[in-house]
Amino acid sequence: MMKRIIMVLVLIANIAKADEGMWLPQLIEAMNFADMKKNGFKLTAQQIYSINKASMKDAVAIFGGGCTSEVISTNGLILTNHHCGYGAIAALSSVDNDYLKNGFFAMTASDEIYCKGLSVTFIKRIDDVTAQVFKNVKSGISEVQKDSIMQANIKRIETEAKAGNQYETFVRPFYYGNEFYLFTTEVYKDIRLVAAPPESIGKFGGETDNWVWPRHNADFSMFRIYADVNNKPAEFSVQNKPYHPAYSFPISLKGTELGDFTMVYGFPGRTQEYLTSYAVDLLVNQQDPLRVKLREQRLNVMEADMKKNDTIRLMYANRYAGVANAYKKWSGEMIGLKKSDAVNKKKKFEADFLKLTESDPAKKEKYFNLFKQFEKAFGDYAPLSKQYDYYSECLMGVDGFRMAAGISNVMLELKKKQAGKDNKFATLSKEGMPSLPFKNYNKATDKKLCLTMLQIYLNEVDRSLMPIYLDSLFKVYKNNVADLTDYLYQNSNMLDNEKAKNLYSDVEKNAGLIEKDPMYQLALAINQHYQKAVVPQTAYLEKQIAQLQKEYMLSLKENIKTKKFYPDANGTLRVAYGKVSDYDGKDGIHYKHYTTMDGLIEKNQTGEEDFYVKQRLIELYNKKDFGQYADKNGQLRTAFIASNHTTGGNSGSPVLNAKGELIGTNFDRNWEGTMSDVMYNVSFCRNITLDVRYTLWVIDKYAGAGYLLNEMKIVK
Repeated sequence: MMKRIIMVLVLIANIAKADEGMWLPQLIEAMNFADMKKNGFKLTAQQIYSINKASMKDAVAIFGGGCTSEVISTNGLILTNHHCGYGAIAALSSVDNDYLKNGFFAMTASDEIYCKGLSVTFIKRIDDVTAQVFKNVKSGISEVQKDSIMQANIKRIETEAKAGNQYETFVRPFYYGNEFYLFTTEVYKDIRLVAAPPESIGKFGGETDNWVWPRHNADFSMFRIYADVNNKPAEFSVQNKPYHPAYSFPISLKGTELGDFTMVYGFPGRTQEYLTSYAVDLLVNQQDPLRVKLREQRLNVMEADMKKNDTIRLMYANRYAGVANAYKKWSGEMIGLKKSDAVNKKKKFEADFLKLTESDPAKKEKYFNLFKQFEKAFGDYAPLSKQYDYYSECLMGVDGFRMAAGISNVMLELKKKQAGKDNKFATLSKEGMPSLPFKNYNKATDKKLCLTMLQIYLNEVDRSLMPIYLDSLFKVYKNNVADLTDYLYQNSNMLDNEKAKNLYSDVEKNAGLIEKDPMYQLALAINQHYQKAVVPQTAYLEKQIAQLQKEYMLSLKENIKTKKFYPDANGTLRVAYGKVSDYDGKDGIHYKHYTTMDGLIEKNQTGEEDFYVKQRLIELYNKKDFGQYADKNGQLRTAFIASNHTTGGNSGSPVLNAKGELIGTNFDRNWEGTMSDVMYNVSFCRNITLDVRYTLWVIDKYAGAGYLLNEMKIVK
């Protein structure tokens, strides 16, 4: 018995460490509120989440499709990251009005600019619907039958929940499908840009500093939510009024010190904390290295052209940032997982888990077989995963291929129409075609991307695994990729704005020309090959692995009763908490817990392009004009780090002190700490937060938009 108790304690130590976890807010009181109080939190669980009274949840929203934002005034002013607002700011920018480069600060309400297509989503309530989802799911039925019943139940639950009201609903699985929760939301669509610092401030450090500590960028942007006369969601209208929230965060000017309690409230995107050693091995030794290499090549091509021309820079700015973000994240993830010896730690955990259950012969056999099934599934999956990455990250990294492949759906519906069958051609021929002129596309740049990607593909993919048509083209052009690329871009009408305009003016009339287009023919052949030879097998194995993971997750919860398991992130509202913490980086390097403008100026003086700032900021620094935002020693802090467990989607999340006051905006993790998506390590996994005092200083002193502070509740 003593041996079993020791084994359980070892397993618990391996599963979760201090500060780890992304907790569902409605379960905070039952799960770990006592621990939050022990670590310094001074409010109640109801102040974090309540469906009957105004609470913090009412000031935290999904920003767009993948970030978090927080309400900071009673007039609907919201704060998020500059990189979260980047796409909206880029869409509003032009060469003449370059809000990315020059920044934007509305000096009056009439200056605020509507952001078409941007939305902000609040969570109204979260309900456990596990029993309802599993209703009528009986033992002995197939997985296909089970899934069909559950999907029907989910659709019914969502439909019934939004009947007769203005809310939206969705059901999400947790613990790999062992539990389900219903989220009721309210979506606001009239969102207007209020403030954004120039790129040189908001993105100071560029890709050099991305995912890196120490940081000095003021990664923020501000927007305002507008609502109808009843304070309800409405489409854009000049008649709309600023939204009045149920709750808004007060802002603290006190700052933080080492060991202070911090809490992050937001919408983390995706983590995989309970993966087996087989999955982590594949990730760190195959998937991450290949994806990083392919993205690096694409970035090199885009960057070279963006530096030559401002028009191209604006075209590719948002896409470059997206490609670069994942590239550097995966790079850091590899470093952190290897530094933590993650694969071997996972293997040891699995061996210890089997020892824990060996006293029960049935369990011992069951879990031994479970790990064998994992081993077999990942052995089959690895080569298919590599093929798919060469398809998605290499070939489909070329706009020409991606646009031409997209048109294949339109042509398929046209064939149905011509055969007298039911079809969606009328809709797709209007909505499924590329918009003209092509947005954010430069033919010369894309040609270079195509040349680079095809050369890598030719060099690294076995000929037997290639689409037959692409292989034949390589042979025709005697493996001269430059000649093949010239042929595609000189002879395709799809890749030129003027020619495409004529081609798409009447898709049905020009169907023959489209089908003969060389880029269309190649893109179609590529898609058909992967959809037939790779995607079905990949999807089958991913489903099999998901089912095994569901069983494994359940086994952990059933056999380790003393542990409170948090669910992996899946884009839903979560609370993470930790403390302001320094850490040891590489051998001999210790990182303190905050940065100041002194460091920003030091970087600027290197003369590197990513560290450029406008003269006005330097002048304010030289005058030490920091006002009420400075520390007692006169320094202006720019950012700080803490041990909160965060991931993508937490960008823009409010970072709060023990009293629930806003002290900063979460915007990143340290490079090696990106491994926390797979395995959290309290010794060096850190979330990076923009100090709210630096945000306010930029608004007030740099931009002269201090009037915005008048609508905030600032606690000195």
